[in-house]
Amino acid sequence: MSVAPKTPSRFVPKDPKALHPETRLVHAGTTRSPFGETSEALYLTQGFVYDNAEACEARFKGEDPGFVYSRYSNPTTAMFEERMALLEGAEAARATASGMAAVNAALLCQLSAGDHVLAARALFGSCRWILEDFLPRFGVETTLVDGTDLDAWRAGVKPNTKVLFLESPTNPTLDIIDIAAVAEIAHKAGARLVVDNVFATPLLQHPLELGADIVVYSTTKHVDGQGRCLGGVILSSQQFATEHLQTFLRQTGPSISPFNAWVMLKGLETLALRVERMQASAGKIADALAGEAKIAKVIYPGRDDHPQAALARRQMSGGGTLVTFVVDGGKDGAFRFANALRLIRISNNLGDAKSLITHPATTTHQRFTPEARAEMGISDGLLRLSVGLEHPDDLIDDLKAAIAAL
Repeated sequence: MSVAPKTPSRFVPKDPKALHPETRLVHAGTTRSPFGETSEALYLTQGFVYDNAEACEARFKGEDPGFVYSRYSNPTTAMFEERMALLEGAEAARATASGMAAVNAALLCQLSAGDHVLAARALFGSCRWILEDFLPRFGVETTLVDGTDLDAWRAGVKPNTKVLFLESPTNPTLDIIDIAAVAEIAHKAGARLVVDNVFATPLLQHPLELGADIVVYSTTKHVDGQGRCLGGVILSSQQFATEHLQTFLRQTGPSISPFNAWVMLKGLETLALRVERMQASAGKIADALAGEAKIAKVIYPGRDDHPQAALARRQMSGGGTLVTFVVDGGKDGAFRFANALRLIRISNNLGDAKSLITHPATTTHQRFTPEARAEMGISDGLLRLSVGLEHPDDLIDDLKAAIAAL
């Protein structure tokens, strides 16, 4: 029997920042126990023990580095956070229990009564709820603007504006917002820009390089990408994490389970392969749908007919894994189409290995009035397709059979 080393070893073949993203996704942040395991260890523990009371006191006072309680941090969670930070190019990362926990914490940790948030109108339904229903309860004002209109952003800024918030591409209409330009507007006003980058993934768009201050993800989506676990992450400067995030997360407790963090680590290893395949298929599917008479509109950032095609090419390295399209016949037509699919499944999730279709007007954005949905570009005939890992020809055949049902 071999004897394990007395201290954990850390395998870093070279400066992680000098490695390609695909390599960082496999190796970055890995800490091995004295047993030298190949796969990252799962530390499924609530707390930690100390040699003596003095050591415990020093740990709680921050004089002795180490883990205190898994609500604050955990070795498995820390590996996931470091890998995400190195992938994103961020100084710090903090994992959360879900994507919405990440959005909520990223906003609330830096806002107080009397502050103002300026946000793009086209957002995921739960994000709109936080801005329109939740924050006003605590005296935080919100203004929503057309995210593609830079003049609207400039006009929306107030003396008490502290945060600008957007997602790009947007959910579900796939609008592309000029992150660099909005970041400039935010910084001129002395505010921070928070970007939800979940649709683009960390591989296809880099908001921090474009000027964003904070990036949030639902890692439930592409990072896990296999329909298993919930998770989220916030990426920022070390100063923001220390001064705003750290205490908020510690005291309010939206912490990720170590098991879920371990699943996310496993998902990251294949993220580049999955996104590359899904994106290639999404482009083929968008082109196939665009030639169908019963499809009124196809929206895909990788096509030249996208309203912000030039910006998409400048800001993203690819069109992404989602395709949005409008079928004839409104809600009835959309339901007939979705019900006729046999391979693509109906679900409100996205970024999965399995192709999934969603009718936003009756699911993710159902709580909005028809007028509000129309303002966001969400018609009753609009469907959002998250392209998975199936062969694109099989998916196109399935979609064409559903088109015949119209």
